[in-house]
Amino acid sequence: MDAQSRGRAENIDPADQWVLNPNTGEYELRLGNSAPQSPVPGPRASRRGRPADPGAERGRGGAAVREAPERGAEVPQPRRRRGAEPEPPPGRRNRRPVKKKSKAKKIVAWTGGGLALVLVATGSAGYLYLKHLEGNVSATDVGSAAKQGFSKDDAFNILIIGTDKRTGAGNEGYGDKNSVGHADTNILLHVAKDRTNATALSIPRDMIVDVPDCETLQPDGSRKVIPGSSQVRFNTSLGQEGRDPGCTMRTVKAVTGITPDHFMMVDFNAVKTLTSAVGGVKVCLKHPVNDKDSHLRLPAGESKIEGEQALAFVRTRHAWGNQGDLDRIKVQQQFMGSLMRDMSSSDTLTNPGKLLDLAEAATNALTVDKGIKSVSTLKDIALEMKKVPPKNITFLTVPVVDNPAEKVHATVVVNRTTGPEIFDAINNDVSFTDVKKKAKAAKDAQAARLKGTRSAPSDVRVRIMNGGAVAGSAQETLNWMQTEKSILKSENAGNAPAELSRTTLEYAPDQAPQARELAALMGLPGSALKPGKSVDNAQGLPAMSLTLGKDFKGAGVSLTAPAKAPDVSDKSTADKVQCAS
Repeated sequence: MDAQSRGRAENIDPADQWVLNPNTGEYELRLGNSAPQSPVPGPRASRRGRPADPGAERGRGGAAVREAPERGAEVPQPRRRRGAEPEPPPGRRNRRPVKKKSKAKKIVAWTGGGLALVLVATGSAGYLYLKHLEGNVSATDVGSAAKQGFSKDDAFNILIIGTDKRTGAGNEGYGDKNSVGHADTNILLHVAKDRTNATALSIPRDMIVDVPDCETLQPDGSRKVIPGSSQVRFNTSLGQEGRDPGCTMRTVKAVTGITPDHFMMVDFNAVKTLTSAVGGVKVCLKHPVNDKDSHLRLPAGESKIEGEQALAFVRTRHAWGNQGDLDRIKVQQQFMGSLMRDMSSSDTLTNPGKLLDLAEAATNALTVDKGIKSVSTLKDIALEMKKVPPKNITFLTVPVVDNPAEKVHATVVVNRTTGPEIFDAINNDVSFTDVKKKAKAAKDAQAARLKGTRSAPSDVRVRIMNGGAVAGSAQETLNWMQTEKSILKSENAGNAPAELSRTTLEYAPDQAPQARELAALMGLPGSALKPGKSVDNAQGLPAMSLTLGKDFKGAGVSLTAPAKAPDVSDKSTADKVQCAS
């Protein structure tokens, strides 16, 4: 494109530059009077008047990401019906094309206080542009703390981390200017296997925990185990003594029993860039705020905030409730719900200019584990999250009580009465909202497997394999069966061929009574029972196969999920507008 064409393009609405290519049936970027281009967006003027990036047409390392069409190349025009008006010539159109709802370019972005989770998915923006976005994302190798990949068929847990590390100009008023980047804002996001619901569990930074030993990757490529710490604030699980996000993930597992699969992290500056890219976030206040510490000034009622104001909104604690971190968490959850509503609005999803700005800001702000750095994985995660209805996304906070070891209360500890119930519900994929289950018939069939006659324990014949449980679990279970449950026809068959996320019991049709007895003794749900075939044991006799998955909690500990989640008074959902107080 020559300079004159670029000058004209700066005054063109971005939506007018996306036109239908009759050969592909998809919308593509048309610049000036050129033919439809490859759907790889090149440099363009910012919505806010910023100059276009002169290097935007080249990928990292200078590789070209778009070629102009050959001179004289013809683009076939779509046929028109007899008697219809002729199509206008290429160039600026006098009306915008009707956008396809099912193939609109989509980006799903989340934020939790520090905007710590941003997922990017683009539909027809082009492979090379997606690779460019992937190059924007930073990745940290946290070893075995994170999974190596992502499965679209399973429930998943992502730890969202907002650090108090200050990058960018204008952040002097927030946090410790010398901070190494502690875990300032933390949300454990659980997305249900059937995508009917999700739970966002906030973890207070001032909660006292035991941080376990954690292995970290050093700059020279070596690995170093950083010793754990007892009875320290949760936020020290990151940054302190060189701890990486993998240490925070391991701390979450130690405290809640829930295993994060991946992490996503941003710092202060990302709050400003992302809210500006999306065009601002709507918030609601019950009373006016004029906080001299954070410089947040907002009237009562609804306001739209971005940039510096957005950062002040999620960082201030003096303007809310008792001026503590727990009240600030509630406000951050409200902010998160508001951003999700804005992101899913048609104003965002049908605006190419806004989507491209957001894609660049989001990927430049994001740090993830290596297991989800690839563009295809980020896209898969975003699309899976988009399936969850906002009304079924629940925001909770870890139940806590004042730290009994302190005379002047400054920290909190997990409430051991109500906390385990919430952790157990999340671990077992139980929704905190009423949802319509998609597979009721299948669940009824699974429950039916537990009904019927049961064999005596002495008649149960089973081989036990470890398919992802803690090392030694198969032998522990064998000892428990033989000494406590009189299941003497049992044996340890070693490790399973592959790891499983859930414990399974496979059996032949004539072994159903044995399977029901073993399920009752072990607390196995109907979903764990897999009708199939038997396998000969060491004596050459047919036996059932019990494979202990990653969900196995120990011999004699029930794996049956609670029928419903516990009632939580302070929960909220993403579809409801709430006013901060």
